[in-house]
Amino acid sequence: MSHVTEPRGGAAQPLLERESEVLAIHRAVDDLCGTTGHGQGPAARRGGVLTFAGSAGIGKTTLLAEARRLASERACTVLFARGGEQERQVPFHVMRQLIQPTFAAMSEDERREALGSWYSIVAPALGLTASPKGPTAPDPQGVRDGLDWVVTHLAVRSAPVLLVVDDAHWADAESLAWLTAFTARAEELAMLIMVACRPDEIPADAAALRALMGRQGSRPHELAPLTTTAVASIVRDALGEDADDVFCRECWAITGGNPFEVVELAMKGRDRGLKPHQDSIPQLRDLASAVKGSGLIDRLEQLGPSTVRLAWAAAVLGTAVPIDIVGGVAALGEAQTAEAIDQLRDARILTVMTSVRRKQVVEFFHPLIATAVYRSIPPGVRVAMHGMAATALVDDGHGAAAAARHLLEMHPEGDPWVVQQLRQAARDSFSAGAPDAARRYLARALREPPEVEDRAEVLFELGSANLLHDPATTINQLRAALEEPRTEQNLREAITYRLAQALGHTGQLAQAAALLADEARRATSSRTRLRMQAEQFKWNSVRVDEENSPARSRLLAQFAKRLTGRGLPERHILGLRAWDAVLRGEPATTALDYAEQALDGGLSWTDQDFGFEVPAVVALTLMYCDQPGRAEDLFNTGIVEFEAKGWRGAHLSFVYTLLGYVRYRRGRLAEAEDFVRNGLQIADRVGQGIPAQWYAIGTLIETLLARGNTAEAQRVADAYKLADGFPQAVVYPDPQAVFGKLLLARGRVEEGEHHLVSAGKRLDLRGARNPSWSPWQLDLALGQVARKPEEARATAAEAVSRARAFGTSSVIGHALRVAAATTVDPARAAALLQEAVDHLEQSPAACELANALVDHGTALHTIGSRHHAAQQLYRGMETAAACGADGLVSRARAQLASAGLRPRRLHTSEQDNLTVAESAAARHAALGLDNAAIAAELKTDAQSVSELLSAAFTKLGTDRHGLRRALGG
Repeated sequence: MSHVTEPRGGAAQPLLERESEVLAIHRAVDDLCGTTGHGQGPAARRGGVLTFAGSAGIGKTTLLAEARRLASERACTVLFARGGEQERQVPFHVMRQLIQPTFAAMSEDERREALGSWYSIVAPALGLTASPKGPTAPDPQGVRDGLDWVVTHLAVRSAPVLLVVDDAHWADAESLAWLTAFTARAEELAMLIMVACRPDEIPADAAALRALMGRQGSRPHELAPLTTTAVASIVRDALGEDADDVFCRECWAITGGNPFEVVELAMKGRDRGLKPHQDSIPQLRDLASAVKGSGLIDRLEQLGPSTVRLAWAAAVLGTAVPIDIVGGVAALGEAQTAEAIDQLRDARILTVMTSVRRKQVVEFFHPLIATAVYRSIPPGVRVAMHGMAATALVDDGHGAAAAARHLLEMHPEGDPWVVQQLRQAARDSFSAGAPDAARRYLARALREPPEVEDRAEVLFELGSANLLHDPATTINQLRAALEEPRTEQNLREAITYRLAQALGHTGQLAQAAALLADEARRATSSRTRLRMQAEQFKWNSVRVDEENSPARSRLLAQFAKRLTGRGLPERHILGLRAWDAVLRGEPATTALDYAEQALDGGLSWTDQDFGFEVPAVVALTLMYCDQPGRAEDLFNTGIVEFEAKGWRGAHLSFVYTLLGYVRYRRGRLAEAEDFVRNGLQIADRVGQGIPAQWYAIGTLIETLLARGNTAEAQRVADAYKLADGFPQAVVYPDPQAVFGKLLLARGRVEEGEHHLVSAGKRLDLRGARNPSWSPWQLDLALGQVARKPEEARATAAEAVSRARAFGTSSVIGHALRVAAATTVDPARAAALLQEAVDHLEQSPAACELANALVDHGTALHTIGSRHHAAQQLYRGMETAAACGADGLVSRARAQLASAGLRPRRLHTSEQDNLTVAESAAARHAALGLDNAAIAAELKTDAQSVSELLSAAFTKLGTDRHGLRRALGG
């Protein structure tokens, strides 16, 4: 790494005809430093983005050098990097230039302390440590988030900060992805970012850079060629004031006003003693041809074969490579190398600098020269020199990752060493969060090709690398790996699991299950068969087109009875059994028993072979069984594990969304909305139409409807085209049922009923009959009340029956509340609602309790029980307000007003801490006392005890059965 110096002679040149750009730089630096530049005193520091565009040699680098000089004089921290034409495929090449100088002088311990918990995630990407060993690696978004933290930390600690990227069109894709996303934060952080590039050379896949260069609709500073007047000034400064106008105009015509070419031509003229008069124009043209293109190469060749080889080696190796390695690749001794470098410096082709590691390195005087030299190397020689460069870099300790870009340029020759280095480079890239680079290296290793016994393993590594990016290609590669004749059994099993994942991620769930069934039959180990069956159960459980879900459930139940949870495969089967019991509406005690067995011994969220699906459904099992507090604990564990690994993509999206879903079920609607929006934001960043996005969309709409914000729920549905179709995998909450509920809320009753009935038929065929998991019947009954009252009562009655079979207080209370809404007899409705309240007071479902209280108060007012009605309405309104259910609060206020009662000031508490009375009631209940006995102990009445316990269940996130654990045993 190095800080690029300005070409000799170029730095002394005035910045001609760049007044507006220089003024913009000075103003931006003034804003960055919090000064006006006119002696008007300090002001708030402001950041921003400044971009410069233009062709090669037009003066972008000189302007950036002026910015760096000015910022340094003002005591700013300057971070600088330059893209390299030969380094475009080196992941994080630009980021390393920006960040490494800050950490170069630190010890390993100091770096760990400075980077904190982000060390293991970003240090490999920044080249600050060797890649860690192990199967897991951060995803690209996790690394970008870590880089955000590092640069933000620098911006705060070392303010004011100027970040400069030159030749951004040659920046590696990983650095560019970070840069283009981070620039939006420049103003917020009071940080100045300057970017320069050649717009005509921006890669086709770098749309974000193109957008950055036209940021917020404004155009970048586009640098124009110099006019004849400016060219004349440069020529006269170099060759003398007697340079005539015709000569100067010819210089302008020859160079097209390109500042680099003008300066180079003037310097060559001065070195040759050229007279700047009209008569010297023929010699001037000859000189001009030597400045660039074939003329430059002719001039290089005149310096001798050793010097040419050194220039070739420098062009092949790229930027900031130590002199001894350049000399080695050129096959020159130390003295020959020094002599060749002196010649190239005198010819203004190479310059020598000191890197951040205090080594002498060579750089070309200008990227135009580097490009011309590289392209002049005969193809066969160029390939050979890339091979020599790879060997030299590995031998010098730079590692396989540094050598990999050279190996990509070599012809395949079946060399095991090349395959070994490319595979190691791929592992390093994975560890650095650069899977795209890993794919390039492994694809090239496959073409080498590897030896027969290694081919399946390379195919497996390549398929694994493609899994998230191109799962269709992954399937082909992993199928090819399975067909390899000499595949060791453990590898074959790993290939099978990864291929099943790829099939599952592309919606080919039936094929995934069939593959696992076939491989299970081939397996000779009972351990392997058990693991295959666990995976088969997992993928079948999310198949919409599963032919016989009940049969799979029966088989799963038989398996689970024989298991003790000794190993992870057994615990996964037990976890899947718990989840299946929830879906089918078996007694909640059964589901909880299997969930406890699955958790006994532990479940990992970040085991890449097993996935995170089973820990997630075990947590959801606890939630549906009225123990959402424990579910939250598990999801929080998942978040910690994901963030520690740098997995900040789809995995983290799922967990944030599901944690929001738990908060929704607990009635903490504002928190739920916040978590789910975070999950949706991450899912959007990962890709459109992925399962994580479907989970977040449905949960967010459910939450918004519970808050009474139907318009926003519709906006979300429209934004994600929910009406256009539903996923071909099992998603919860069920998207079609959620859409039906939304249509009902908007008054589109017939359409809503249609979708709810369709969803119900589909779920019933799968045996998913639990109204706690999908309350489609409860929503349908409410939609049928006005137009089809008899059907509504029948639908509600069936839902109550299913709810009682599952047995949790929350779903029984919910079902009874809906049954009351379908009842014609007001007294009967009031009785059902009293029972609903009684059940819901024993659950952590605060929002559902609020609904039942308001409905109960309304029913009591109808039958003339005015005092009791007021109590329930007041309590329901306060509970709804604590939940963030604004629509329900408004309904309760309206009911109170219609009853002639004045709504009183709301008294709600956002704290989770139990009051003394709540704690006392909860501890008595945990010991097994019923409400009457607790009332006697506390010298109060049973209703007060019920209300105290209801508050405790809500705050602790549990029902009566989980009180002992929630209170710490």
